[in-house]
Amino acid sequence: MEATPSLACANKCTFCWRHHKNPVATEWKWSMDPPDMIVAQGIEEHKKMIRECKGIPGVRKERFEEAQTVKHCALSLVGEPIMYPRINELCEQLHSRRISTFLVTNGQFPEAIHSLVPITQLYVSVDAGTPETLKAIDRPLFTDFWERYIESLTALKYRKQRTVYRLTLVKGENMKDAEGYAKLVALGEPDFIEIKSVTFCGESKASNLTIANTPWHEEVRDFCEKMLEKEGLSDLYEIACEHQHSCIVLLALKKYKIDGVWNTWINYDRFHELLKEGRPFEAEEYMAPTPDWAIYGSEEAGFDPNETRVYHKSVVKKAKAGLLSEAKLTRYPTNPAEQ
Repeated sequence: MEATPSLACANKCTFCWRHHKNPVATEWKWSMDPPDMIVAQGIEEHKKMIRECKGIPGVRKERFEEAQTVKHCALSLVGEPIMYPRINELCEQLHSRRISTFLVTNGQFPEAIHSLVPITQLYVSVDAGTPETLKAIDRPLFTDFWERYIESLTALKYRKQRTVYRLTLVKGENMKDAEGYAKLVALGEPDFIEIKSVTFCGESKASNLTIANTPWHEEVRDFCEKMLEKEGLSDLYEIACEHQHSCIVLLALKKYKIDGVWNTWINYDRFHELLKEGRPFEAEEYMAPTPDWAIYGSEEAGFDPNETRVYHKSVVKKAKAGLLSEAKLTRYPTNPAEQ
């Protein structure tokens, strides 16, 4: 389930796929729905959307039934979820239902990060390595946006559960300063650094981005390798995983590689058990082994071999006619001509 308790945000990012239809603010100034109501209605609305998929060609019965039970919640749908004054209660409501939490913040509310309850995985959007680029990309409302950004990243160092720097690469905008990003890593020492290509979501009056600003997966890989060469980053991190279909590469602290085996996945049952125990706990206590197909450089490039990749009919037609170049074919985990 993807949801948010706050439609408002303190940034107006150029790559925001919401096309800036939501309000902007630096503080909460609206009436407030209670956390239990937000969670209960969120689950009900999720189920309504899932029910609409019944009968659609290609929808598997077991997946349809599985989706009726919410097990994970991404608090990132729109706005800045951490702005919601009762965010801790909201997360506890989710956890009480054994729903894991993936919370994404834009790094403008450091005090909220400091006071946040344990989260399954906490992300901070790291969209630039310099104040100038951050201002141009994120278009923040706060005048002290850089100081807030730095303090937010620093706050991650004191979090005991899984933390992630999320870098969204925008070609021609924020991909020239790998060293600047590398310098920021020392502030928060995140468990993971997720580097992904921006997703072009159509034209908008609020942004001048085009499909040309979307990097290819190999460009994301190249950026990761360059970043690892800076500021001694390769002493602490290694490229662990990739998902070619989503244009995402994951760097992980080497402590997650035990006896040559990566453990970047999550044991969700263990996370909920640890919460129930009521004692302080750390990220390593609920890690799980990474499947071979998700490892960086694997033949599957992050695509689960138990799933069936379905290509657009135009891609299949071109592949069968031999009209796809070798370079383009390497971007697919399986040969479209065989579909």
